[in-house]
Amino acid sequence: MQSPILKFLPDAAIEGVLERTKAVDGDLVFFGADKSGVVNESLNALRQALGRDRKLLQSEWAPLWVVDFPLLEAVPGGGWTPLHHPFTSPRDTSPSALRAAPGEAIARAYDIVLNGYEVGGGSVRIHDPELQSTMFDLIGIGKEEADLKFGFLLTALDFGAPPHGGIAFGVDRLVMLMAGTDNIREVIAFPKTATASDLLTGAPSPADEKQLKELGIRLKSAAPG
Repeated sequence: MQSPILKFLPDAAIEGVLERTKAVDGDLVFFGADKSGVVNESLNALRQALGRDRKLLQSEWAPLWVVDFPLLEAVPGGGWTPLHHPFTSPRDTSPSALRAAPGEAIARAYDIVLNGYEVGGGSVRIHDPELQSTMFDLIGIGKEEADLKFGFLLTALDFGAPPHGGIAFGVDRLVMLMAGTDNIREVIAFPKTATASDLLTGAPSPADEKQLKELGIRLKSAAPG
């Protein structure tokens, strides 16, 4: 093995890498050390770059489902944030079990990926009011704030909402793949620039006082300096 980092790795770690990768003479092994999200994202970018450079990509359609997402992700400084959204249901987890081990909960969420591009995604929603309240507590939304922002939903759950879920497809991404391009702007009728302006129609254009009044909007000039 040849690498400048070998001196930092114990023999057991090196043997573990060789065993897991089944590497032999002439192989090249890439690996990273950081939080799983950082490593997965960076190595995936490397994998795709090598696939393009080595012309290993196949032109056939290769769809797949991605499941078993974590429900929650730890945030720096403590606490949790939903990996999908706060209404995603955990799989086979009671409110007490979720509160006891939030980092181990698996989401009932799913993505469909085609040739490396996410073209659809969704989840099964929480339909139990106690489980929804537990979820809000874990992500730092208290009862008062939850009632203010999502009271209509919590009331509906109290009346007995059935299990429900959904999925949304990105038709523009499907068209992009069918068109053989990797630039989604090529298949959008009115693409926006980085500043959200539309070069074809000149939008956004200035709004007059009458239009602003109809919408209940008043413009206030910034203070000088």
